[in-house]
Amino acid sequence: MYSGSSDGESHEAAAQRKIPPVSSMLWVRNLRWYIGSGAGLGSEALMELETKRILLDIFKEKQQKSAEAGTIPSFYKKKPEEGSISHRVQKLAKYRFLKKQSDLLLNADDLDAMWVCLRENCVIDDATGAEKMNYEDFCHIASVCTEQIGPKCRRFFSPSNFMKFEKDESGRIAILPFYLYVMRTVSLTQARIDMSELDEDSDGFLQPHEMEAYIRGLIPNLAQLRDMPAAFVQMYCRIAAHKFSFFCDPHRRGKACIKKVLLSNCLQELMELHQESEEEVTDTEQAENWFSLTSAQRICDMFLALDKDMNGTLSKQELKEYADGTLTEIFIERVFDEHVRRCKIGAGNNREMDFDSFLDFVLALENKDTPEGLTYLFRCLDLNGRGFLTTADIHSLFRDVHQKWIEGGNYELCIEDVRDEIWDMVKPADPLRITLADLLACKQGGTVASMLIDVRGFWAHDNRENLLQEEEPEEES
Repeated sequence: MYSGSSDGESHEAAAQRKIPPVSSMLWVRNLRWYIGSGAGLGSEALMELETKRILLDIFKEKQQKSAEAGTIPSFYKKKPEEGSISHRVQKLAKYRFLKKQSDLLLNADDLDAMWVCLRENCVIDDATGAEKMNYEDFCHIASVCTEQIGPKCRRFFSPSNFMKFEKDESGRIAILPFYLYVMRTVSLTQARIDMSELDEDSDGFLQPHEMEAYIRGLIPNLAQLRDMPAAFVQMYCRIAAHKFSFFCDPHRRGKACIKKVLLSNCLQELMELHQESEEEVTDTEQAENWFSLTSAQRICDMFLALDKDMNGTLSKQELKEYADGTLTEIFIERVFDEHVRRCKIGAGNNREMDFDSFLDFVLALENKDTPEGLTYLFRCLDLNGRGFLTTADIHSLFRDVHQKWIEGGNYELCIEDVRDEIWDMVKPADPLRITLADLLACKQGGTVASMLIDVRGFWAHDNRENLLQEEEPEEES
């Protein structure tokens, strides 16, 4: 006998065997064919279907090429040709994006209005007299500024920005540092937009001629450069742009990263030329600022004075007269070996230093304590190109300094004592060799380099205590 449950199960199993799958039904196949063929669809649907097919074919073609090329992914994308549709679209998109970002910036009137709002709604610290605000004042000022200036100032009044500043025991921050932060942010953003407009290939890097164009555009806005002679503008831009290349393009790829330029001290040094009053800037500060007109003219005069034969380049003999001839001959030789390209002049195959190489040379000597300057000098000190200095290298380098020292009428000194002193100053990780990393880590790399290449640098180190005593009365007065 069969139970009811077993009978029901047998009926269900039989029904499942009799019902065909949906995909095999004739009406389903016909409907899929009807939709897939595009029959009965409107023009827009047909266009969408055709676009889908084209994109699918392109995707399959790329997949096939990738399979044929192997597992190495594509790392180079050809840039659009000049004048092509893709190139025009890229330029238009870039223009619209930068225009949108520029519209979101605060202008000079907006910044003035924000400063007025800050001063009108702050409190005076009884102890210091400083103008401060707590978080409630901060939020209130944000509302007032938004009403007067617009929503574009709202992003500066976020809680995270308030927490960035130093607070007193009452939880208040000074309004001046906050306002300077807003001004610097606006200034850097505007500089980023200006540089991006000059970035022709939109790769985030500026080539030397693009950097020169940026500086040329700044000259009318820099108070200390407004009276620059028109004939000197091109040379000035070349000199100024070269410092950005030296510090922001250490691998000498021929282009500087825009982000690195914005964060570098070079841009800050250039912007110092905004100061209008000549009384605010001393002659010493102008000479020390690479971007000042005084400094640029000094470098040009220096090059012209060294170029005795007036051929536009410097020979080894001519460069030896740099800094009144205090640099050693072995250092000059190494500079030409490491940093001057070989070129044919006349019948011989000689090395001559062009103006760009001379700028690198001057920048390295005037910035010996920076990683970039010390890297330049270390390549000259590394006589055998091994990446480190030994006691024999130090002895060979200082021998020329010692000779000039004696010729100058100074007391006799022992080269071994100087070598040991250098080792004590650097304290290298490996007691038998000094690397570039050791010089950078000891914070005295610039002093060590001066001692080994310049007799005047060694004299300054030897008389450092007397020089410090002379500086102290000047500071007191």
